[in-house]
Amino acid sequence: MLSTWTVEDGRCCLREGAISDITAAPPEFAHESAVEVASSENLHRAVWIDLLNPTLAEERAVQSALSLEIPTREEMQEIESSSRLYREDETLFLTANFLYGIDSGDYGSAPISFVLTSSALVTVRYATPRAFTVFCARAQRHPTLLHSPDAVMLHLFEQVVDRLADILEKVGADMDKASQSTFRTSQADIKMHRRNDKLKDALFTLGQVGEVTTRASETLLGLSRILTFVGAEKATAIRKENQALIKTLVRDVRSLVEHASFLNSKAQFLLDAVLGVLNVEQTKIIKTFTVASVALMPPTLIASIYGMNFEFMPELKLAFGYPMALLLMIISAILPIVYFRRKGWL
Repeated sequence: MLSTWTVEDGRCCLREGAISDITAAPPEFAHESAVEVASSENLHRAVWIDLLNPTLAEERAVQSALSLEIPTREEMQEIESSSRLYREDETLFLTANFLYGIDSGDYGSAPISFVLTSSALVTVRYATPRAFTVFCARAQRHPTLLHSPDAVMLHLFEQVVDRLADILEKVGADMDKASQSTFRTSQADIKMHRRNDKLKDALFTLGQVGEVTTRASETLLGLSRILTFVGAEKATAIRKENQALIKTLVRDVRSLVEHASFLNSKAQFLLDAVLGVLNVEQTKIIKTFTVASVALMPPTLIASIYGMNFEFMPELKLAFGYPMALLLMIISAILPIVYFRRKGWL
């Protein structure tokens, strides 16, 4: 789908659709036919061209109108820095992985490319991070966010950073809950045998937290590389009035990288702690079985001796031989238990 953003008469207009058909835009947005959206005139007037799962015809229309090459999906997935961050004349090609799908639970990371020229910003993506949706709504209310292509890109990065900060805050809250489940179990939970279930839930929570934090760190790392590259290139596409915003974003990204690193360390610590508690619980069970086995060994030995059918066994002819054997087995079972309790093993 191809979407274009323009500023007309002090207001924002979003026009979207596909090349071959007409797709209805949201009711609050201005709508035109797909043929008009894809026209060269509209593309030249656009401040921001957003390509979501673009077709080949849409890519060709944008390339023809702006006289540039749109990165393919295969090129976007390359991991070397020279393929993700480069400059052709005064056009910047910037690609990074962005976290998406946290709200739905079906989260992941997908590469998104930003092609920045002096007249337009083109984004190429195959996923929709929440930050894009929120930024579109903000731009509709505040048209000044779209006064230039570089401003669009930087404000979009700002929205991504805000979104990542919210995600990391939620991750921290989830880890606190997992910590409480691990270290603050009540006596009622122990008596009702719910501790193992809580520990299992804590393990799943920490696993999800670790994955989300890792993907958030990946997004922050990509943003940091983009901002460093943009600041170093000093391209004409970046206006002087937006240089301060770049510095602010660099500071925010650095602080979030440090916070994400702290959360990763905390998640690893809690994971080790949960596994340690599980090992302690399993050790208790094994110790109980071991003590029971040792306590039953003397009675078993006595029963084995008097279970032999030799002819010359004087105790077999005694009237009180059977009660005596039972009493010996009971005493031999009690003595190890008393000994273990004195040693503190029980």
